[in-house]
Amino acid sequence: MPSRHTDRPPAWLAAARARADQPPATPREPLRVGAAVCGSVEPGLARQLVQAGLPLRREDAGWILAGDALDDVARWLHAHGHGGRWRDEPLAVRDAAGTVLAQVERAAVRALGIATRAVHLVGTTVSGEVWVQQRALDKAVDPGLLDTLVGGLVAGDETDLQSLEREAWEEAGLQLTALERLTPLAGMTVRRPVSDGYMVEHIEAFQAVVPEGRVPANQDGEVMAFECLRVPELLAALATGRFTLEAVLIHGRWIESGRHRA
Repeated sequence: MPSRHTDRPPAWLAAARARADQPPATPREPLRVGAAVCGSVEPGLARQLVQAGLPLRREDAGWILAGDALDDVARWLHAHGHGGRWRDEPLAVRDAAGTVLAQVERAAVRALGIATRAVHLVGTTVSGEVWVQQRALDKAVDPGLLDTLVGGLVAGDETDLQSLEREAWEEAGLQLTALERLTPLAGMTVRRPVSDGYMVEHIEAFQAVVPEGRVPANQDGEVMAFECLRVPELLAALATGRFTLEAVLIHGRWIESGRHRA
């Protein structure tokens, strides 16, 4: 826990925050849909898109794309080995104010530097232990690592709470109405290079108590197991690389909030 005298975070949390705030590995330029900046793109990749006949044009040290062309761009990226696995999951494309401009296939968001939204749930027992999940070994990102009890991207047509409700059932077989004291925990943004481009992800975290007698049970095959950790066990695991980066940040914020002592 942070020192009461210095308020400095522990080394593992400071290191995670540094990892979560990194510039792109290679130069990128602004990507606009209409007049609004909504992402970024490597200049070389942008030129390839132009050469392929896609409606992308250079303007004001950046690139402008019509919103209705995003699907064509996403399919070209996928066909040419850019981006992640195609999932048929449209995500919202937003401007800096959060206004939805369009939708785009999830596989293309990192290549285009498009910001995503995610929700996570810190779930505790009545007596204060913390439920965590172990990600399935076939997950494309962070296979086998520990994570928050529930977490996932917000779909293009969902609110944060709707996504949290869907993820809670799919990943843990829990209904939000069955949880106690569901409250917002924190918002944070992760910016860092990833294998398929640049990640910009706005995370809304929540906390809730899982009632006594209810045990998380995965429904979609994306979780290998669940563990229930005492807070000292959680802190030890957070400090030794067993968790995803996002889960370290979220649990670290939860610890700093003092809610583990409530």
